Amino acid sequence: MAPGTAAGTAPGAAAADAARLCILMNPGSGRKGGDGAGETLADWVAARGGGAVLRLIAPGTSPAEAARAAAGDGFGTIVAAGGDGTVAGVAAGLVGTGLRLGVLPLGTFNFFARANGIPESLPEALALLEQGHAEPRDAAFVNGRLFLNNASIGIYPRILLDREAVYRRWGRSRVAAYWSVVRTVAGFRRSRRLKVVVDGRARRVKTPLVFVAFNAFQLEHFGLAGADRVRRGEFAVLVAPDCGRFGLLGFALRLLVRGLRRGKDFELLCGREVVIDAADGRHTDRLVARDGEKEWIEPPLTLTIAPGALTVIVPAGGAPGEAPGDGPGDTPGDTPGDAPGAGGGGAAGADRGAAAP
Repeated sequence: MAPGTAAGTAPGAAAADAARLCILMNPGSGRKGGDGAGETLADWVAARGGGAVLRLIAPGTSPAEAARAAAGDGFGTIVAAGGDGTVAGVAAGLVGTGLRLGVLPLGTFNFFARANGIPESLPEALALLEQGHAEPRDAAFVNGRLFLNNASIGIYPRILLDREAVYRRWGRSRVAAYWSVVRTVAGFRRSRRLKVVVDGRARRVKTPLVFVAFNAFQLEHFGLAGADRVRRGEFAVLVAPDCGRFGLLGFALRLLVRGLRRGKDFELLCGREVVIDAADGRHTDRLVARDGEKEWIEPPLTLTIAPGALTVIVPAGGAPGEAPGDGPGDTPGDTPGDAPGAGGGGAAGADRGAAAP
């Protein structure tokens, strides 16, 4: 559990009824939120009488606040309809409550849903709410703020800032997300000197990016090592080399074609607790990305894992999803015997990655 949370119904909540379902929809999510999803959800809710309701997340209200309000109204199943950022926000409002989290993936990448075998087709995802079963899932936190896929500092949060401008001009799509990476990298200025401590072992690095992954499917999707370690309940910490602007462009291109090389294009560190701070004590950049959302967080950053903090509706008997073309098990160059940060190479755990995971 996250610090300060405890199992049970949310404080002040009515007695939760698992059969009562509340869908919290982010109408601005990804590619699918505007493709008639609202009408489809309204029809689905109407067909179920009083057992289900649809609520739009109002501007100025966070998904976590909306989730806590639904918990307080006695709903036993609360469904996040949106992208990865929306799902993480709703999940943050349910940690420690014991209430069931459903997911209707309406975003661009939907990594959390895909990792858990939840269909991206809206009718199929709706059917899963009735046919699936609830299983515990771990959650990760950075300074007490929940994330499900990844958290990072450095150039990636800047990519998210630039992506907003790209989306406003060209609309939301995976191609637009990839283009935002190229734009940001082209304007890159300098790396940062950081101290990265993984399970008590400290490293001093000069890097443009520290990317902490917590979704094995996402790592495999981009051909990155560390997925097996994430499945064992650890973080996979990817540290990019200090390679300059043109080196970062090559980094982004190799990521797109699943060609990043461990030990050359990034260093991999693995463990259950990560602390990141400025090596020189100058906290000049406090921008952090969590599951595709960005915010200012005061360093040092402490990242922890809460086993079984969430209860998620997933396919009955289904294993967590795998990236197309990737099989289960350990990845080349990342066997259980590898020490964190050991050399070797290989491929591979709201809103999401784009040309960076």
